Formats: sequence, C-alpha cells, structure tokens
Amino acid sequence: MNIAIVGITGLVGEVLLKVLEERKFPIKAFIPVASEKSEGKFVTLNNIKFKIGSIQDAVKSRPNVVIFSAGSEISLEYAPEFSKNGTFVIDNSSAWRMDVGKKLIIPEINGNLLTAEDKIIANPNCSTIQMLMVLYPLHKKYKIKRIVVSTYQSVTGTGKKALRQLKDERINVHGERAYPYKIDNNCLPHCDVFTRNGYTKEEDKIVNETHKILSRDINVTATAVRVPVVGGHSEAVNIEFENDFELSEIYKLLNEMPGVTVYDEPENNIYPMPIIAEGKDDVFVGRIRRDFSQAKSLNLWIVADNLRKGAALNAVQIAELLIKKGFIK
Repeated sequence: MNIAIVGITGLVGEVLLKVLEERKFPIKAFIPVASEKSEGKFVTLNNIKFKIGSIQDAVKSRPNVVIFSAGSEISLEYAPEFSKNGTFVIDNSSAWRMDVGKKLIIPEINGNLLTAEDKIIANPNCSTIQMLMVLYPLHKKYKIKRIVVSTYQSVTGTGKKALRQLKDERINVHGERAYPYKIDNNCLPHCDVFTRNGYTKEEDKIVNETHKILSRDINVTATAVRVPVVGGHSEAVNIEFENDFELSEIYKLLNEMPGVTVYDEPENNIYPMPIIAEGKDDVFVGRIRRDFSQAKSLNLWIVADNLRKGAALNAVQIAELLIKKGFIK
C-alpha cells in the first residue's frame, strides 16, 4: 500500500520506521513528512532512502494510510484533508480521541469495532494502552468497579527536547529545558498541563479514555509522574472488582492475553522494569497480588515501551487490521 507518516523525525516517527521494517509491512510507496526545517532531508526504510516532503504534497498523493505523530494542531488541521481523499488516518495525538464520532482503538481489545467508514481513527494515550491491555481480560471476567493508577513516565513521552534535557543534566550541561524543573535525580508530578480540576491533562486522558474503551461505569482516578527514565512507562495499578477472583485465574487470563507478558517471580527478583520493556512490543505485568485492605481488590505493576505499544506499534497494528478486514486492497 501507499503509506505516509507525518512527524517522521520525532521519537515516535523514528520508532515507526523500525516497526514497519520489523513487521514487514506491505509498502508500495512511502511518503515521509516533517516540519519545514526537515523538508529535503532523507530517512531510510527497508534500506531505501526517501526524501522528506511537505504535508500538502502528502495530501495530494492520496496515500491509502497516513499515520500522524506531529501534535494535535497538525492533526486537527490536516486529518480531515486526508480523509476527504479516502485516506485512512491513524492519529497518535489527543486531537480525535474523545470525539464522539471517532473510534479509539487498541486492536487486541476493540479492533472489531472498525468499519470501512472510519476514516479518522484515534490511537489512545500510551499510559492508557498499556494499562488497558492488562485490565481488559480481567474486566471481562470480573467486571471492574474502580481503578486507582499512579504512573511513572519516561521522558521520551515528552519528546526529543525532554530527552536532551535529561542527557544534558547528566553531564552537567545547562541547555534548553522541556520541564520547569530539573528532571535528572528528580520526579515531577506534572505530566502535560494542569487543568481547573487540579488534575493534569495526562491524568484526565487516562480517565476519559478508559471510560470510552472499557466502560463509563468504572470509577477511575490517576496521578501521573514524570521520572528520569528513557526506556518506558511504569504504572502501579489498584483494581476493585464487582466479583471475587482467584489469583491462579488472574495469572491464566493474563497469560492468555495477546501482547501481554506475565513477568512475575519476585522471589527470584523478576518483575517488570523499563530496562526489560525497552525496545519490546509486549506489555509486561508483575507484582500481581491481592489487596488485603479492600475486598475483591488487586494490585499490579505494569511496564511497557511507550514509544512502541504506546504509540508506533499500536498505530501499525491498526493499519494491519484495515488490511486484514479488506478495507484496503
């Protein structure tokens, strides 16, 4: 197929190139797009160099699929232009996630909802994706009443500027800042911007997207923290179910969930960590234990590479699903 990527020079764009190669995605023509300062430069896919072009030219080329990883403003402006031409748009930004007319898709969970009419498809937030990959099979079996989640999020979730800040601080270089404070040897309870309700947009995304994908009947509360880590996001999740459970069944359900790896032998110091998840496609879950302070409740520790399943991989899986369903010939 003909595929375009908008935001090819960003962290997610770079990982998209790797994922497309690794999964041997069927490509007839590749159209890389970035900002004006990157136009005319080259990126390599499958050992072939492609010149970065403008988004306007990409619209005119009418690709079968375009993946956006360039921020909400760009997506809001140009996604409709692509879709008018019959292109399927897969958007990694927050622009369309809560639009009532757009699907919010994690292929392993609700990919069955996609139709040929869904020309703009939203990719959920990275923190939401990894949490729901683990919680979905448990919700189907026991019905979740409440989720309390605290996230420990990699600087790569902010982008290249934040990654540079961390690297600069580690060698005592005073460079441009992505954050209001130092991030090395520090934790910032501040992901995205604060809203009037006292929560950040990142925290609100986790709540709202969980409601849209799983159920609006689930009570969700979140605290999102930025940590000086590169390899992935971690989450401490407490779940209260309507129905009681056996731990053995929890393990069975999670082991059977595609895209989830149970990594849980604390007696052997085996538990998920960003250095384990970095560069891998699966979502890792461990520290699985009953919450003895509350009936029918469970504690989990979930880690995933936020640039892969949290963004690039999920987007490519959506494109693969469009092919599988026969929407793209």
